Amino acid sequence: MHVVVIPDGNRRWARKRRFLPWQGHIEGAKTLEKILKKAWELKIPYFTFWGMSADNVLKRPKKEVEVLFSIFKKQFKKLAKSKEIQKEGVKINVFGLWKKFFPENVKEAIKSAIERTKKNQKFVLTFLLAYNGTDEMLEAIKKIVKKAKEKEIEITEKLLLENLWTGSLPPVDLVIRTGCEDDPHNSAGFMMWHTAYSQFYFTKTFFPDFSPEEFERAIKNFQKRERRFGK
Repeated sequence: MHVVVIPDGNRRWARKRRFLPWQGHIEGAKTLEKILKKAWELKIPYFTFWGMSADNVLKRPKKEVEVLFSIFKKQFKKLAKSKEIQKEGVKINVFGLWKKFFPENVKEAIKSAIERTKKNQKFVLTFLLAYNGTDEMLEAIKKIVKKAKEKEIEITEKLLLENLWTGSLPPVDLVIRTGCEDDPHNSAGFMMWHTAYSQFYFTKTFFPDFSPEEFERAIKNFQKRERRFGK
């Protein structure tokens, strides 16, 4: 099973409480830790978290982006040293344009977490950072065009998948998007290849208040659904 969480509502959660916007991101990081423990308890082998879009990096206020970088640095350092991560056998992936946009100290923290967990095989935890699905698809097409110039190749689904950043991941079964029950939507071509047959679950709850119990309810709701895959 492959579950994706899109954590909407951090800033709205903060605004509702008259906090600074980035305080919502700080609380969101705490929420993610609780959700991950529940995901491993439920034996969900693939968990993907969209931590930041490329647009977030380029268009959000500088101070807010700096705080997000600080959170990423702290959390990835924590993941790299985590005994629980090793005990649970969690492998960490990070996809997106983070190498292009992130400060060196944040990149080093991310690389450390990836390196220290690369041999783990029980669970796969993927972070999408500075990620837009449109960027991912464009990069894949550019790679294929470059290969086609060097030698004749057959364009297949397998070839496209192999050139996606997220090509090593299985199709997404369930996308949970918090904080947008009244405005259910996708964004930035999010994982457009992997979500071709995904189910979606939208919540009114802003991400900082999204509890492990509500996450489990979303999983149980999905398990009751009939998936027809176009049949």
